[in-house]
Amino acid sequence: MDFSSFNQLFLAFILLIPIVIIARTVVAGTKYSPILIIVVFGLLMGFLLEKSGMATAGLPEFTMVGFLSKVTVVVLIVTFFVGGQELKKLISKHHLDIEDLVIPSEEEVILGTKRTQFFFILRSFFILIAIQGAYTIILGKTGDGPLSQAYPILTYLGLMAAMIIIDPKAKIRNKSLYLIKGFVEMIAILCLLIASYFISLWIKSIIPLPQIFFAMLLSAGFGFIFSNWAFGPTMRSLLFAGIPVVLAANFLVGGSRIVQAFQIDEMTKVMGYGFFGQLLWMFGGILLLIKFGKANHVRNLAPGMAGSLSHSGLTGACTAGDLGHDAAARAPIMINIPFFGHIFVFTILAISAQRGVLLALPGAMVVLIGIVITFFALKTLKGANGEEGIEVKGLMLFSFGWQLMAVFGSFLLLHFSGMAIWNASMATSSAISHFGLFAAVQGDMFGHGTAALIPFIFAMPFLVHPLVFGMFGKAMKNDGIMPVKPVILFVILGLIGSTLSLFLL
Repeated sequence: MDFSSFNQLFLAFILLIPIVIIARTVVAGTKYSPILIIVVFGLLMGFLLEKSGMATAGLPEFTMVGFLSKVTVVVLIVTFFVGGQELKKLISKHHLDIEDLVIPSEEEVILGTKRTQFFFILRSFFILIAIQGAYTIILGKTGDGPLSQAYPILTYLGLMAAMIIIDPKAKIRNKSLYLIKGFVEMIAILCLLIASYFISLWIKSIIPLPQIFFAMLLSAGFGFIFSNWAFGPTMRSLLFAGIPVVLAANFLVGGSRIVQAFQIDEMTKVMGYGFFGQLLWMFGGILLLIKFGKANHVRNLAPGMAGSLSHSGLTGACTAGDLGHDAAARAPIMINIPFFGHIFVFTILAISAQRGVLLALPGAMVVLIGIVITFFALKTLKGANGEEGIEVKGLMLFSFGWQLMAVFGSFLLLHFSGMAIWNASMATSSAISHFGLFAAVQGDMFGHGTAALIPFIFAMPFLVHPLVFGMFGKAMKNDGIMPVKPVILFVILGLIGSTLSLFLL
């Protein structure tokens, strides 16, 4: 091994961490989420790296950036675990609350980022390296690439940095326990990664379900069992900054593939539906919650849409606390619920991917089931009258029902428009910013080069997010209430744009 591996570590650090911090600076003093800025800066930086000749499409010259773009399952395991905890608290009638072992420092060290938050961002970078590095070594996936000999030292450095990068000005109740919890959490996440991999490998001969499905079941189950687990530094860091760091890496890679992506077949349809589908499914769901569920408040809209679309941007904004405490507590539940339906969602898609064409009849049946569940969800929400338990129950049903409609409604529309299923997987993933489907495509579930292209395809509809986060920001300023007329307008635009993209282009 030479020192180039350390250069790669340094390059990844100075590319990713500033993007996350600058994004927080840009939205400082507002109610908007930094996720939007991460999208813009990440895509632009990736494009400039490729255009300037410093790198080629996919950033193979920046191996650590590519390495960190593929750790999606790691950050989702933490979200699923918290979802399991919150489900247990809900069932046992405990108030939804996130227990803390630490009181963060309120000192602002960089505009928009407090001292403890800054340490969370730094630590999350090294935690991801440590866990994914150990996972790669244990499974013997080091290969013969530039980092093949560097994984042991990178894992070691990641582990050491993750253990020592803790804000000394934060008030920690029990420092030794806090450190031990951080180490235990890293080991637990690693074990869940390995277990989910071998389960997916074992069942592959029957049905090729993606690793993320089993990671969800295992982590949610552990969260349900260990519902009183107080978060250590690993979970706190990944909940706050894990998704932003992973998204920054993906958008860098995606930005470098902008030119390449527009050369593939059906790209106009894929990109058009990805953009306008985001308007249709996001604001369509919000309109249903407002008009028929009488649930017009950010505490309902944000976690409801984060869960019902498995939406990466809103999930990151909620878990980071950008949309309030209630949204932060409810979002992990809503993210978990739809994934229980993925036992047949991914089953149908996996068989479809094997055959090279969507199983339209089973897909239509799933949409009908989704319609029924959504109807009962809205009925439940309408009768909640602000009561937390009923609201959460209604949002759980809505997350499940609208997810079924959005995923298979998209696949059916794309199928009847004549789009190949591998391109439909990218279009659907981007149209609803679906983290689970993104991870499945990234894991090469659909083949045909989709794993390489998905970072860019997934990133482009995030340019709609000035509208998405703009509306949520406006609602936060308005005591949590979202204006209705713009929502209706965006639904109409989404419907018209999606139709034109699929059937007239």
